[in-house]
Amino acid sequence: MLSFVETRGKFEPDQAVHRSLSEKAYELLVRMITRLELAPGAVLVERNLMAQLDIGRTPLREALQRLASEGLVTHRPNRGMFVADIGAADVQEIYEFRTLIDGTAVSLAATRATRVQIAALTEIHAALVQATVEDDIDRYVASDRAFHETIAAAAQNKLLAEVVPRIFNLHLRLWFYISTKAGGWHELARAHEEMTRAVLDGLKRRDSYATRVAMESYILRRHQEIRDLI
Repeated sequence: MLSFVETRGKFEPDQAVHRSLSEKAYELLVRMITRLELAPGAVLVERNLMAQLDIGRTPLREALQRLASEGLVTHRPNRGMFVADIGAADVQEIYEFRTLIDGTAVSLAATRATRVQIAALTEIHAALVQATVEDDIDRYVASDRAFHETIAAAAQNKLLAEVVPRIFNLHLRLWFYISTKAGGWHELARAHEEMTRAVLDGLKRRDSYATRVAMESYILRRHQEIRDLI
């Protein structure tokens, strides 16, 4: 439900509240889609989602439109909104794009990252390791997101900083998909920790080539794993 504020004697929607509701709907749907609580190909029924998320129609529709622009939701004319399928062609496009974007980001970060950013990445890597030990998948995912977004910020390229979060959500759903088929997420986490350690080592040595190879090799392994599953 929207709240209203009085403006010049009239009650109008509180835009800040409206934006926060739309953001809430978006974040909840991202979580449900990436963690496969909403399965690939599932139909998205507005009235059901409104009740489940305790959210109004307008912010829900805005969130769904945002998810559609990011590739997690598809609109089929005369049929409605659906969670995007996981198909071989889609997976290939995602990993090809990730190779380009994430590989470029770490390569640029190797020469542009500040000492503060490298220190932050070191702490994030430690958090990833600890989250795996403690079996805390929420902390792990949050740390993983922070790692990639900090790399993008360290690359000092605004376009990369805008694209990386979108690519992360697409990748995260595939990561959960692989983990469900592989019997758990810990083995995937350990491989990811090896990559982050190698990237950190390359950043500290200002070695663009080594950081790019570490990132791209990891992405290619993930691509091969999911290609074998679908």
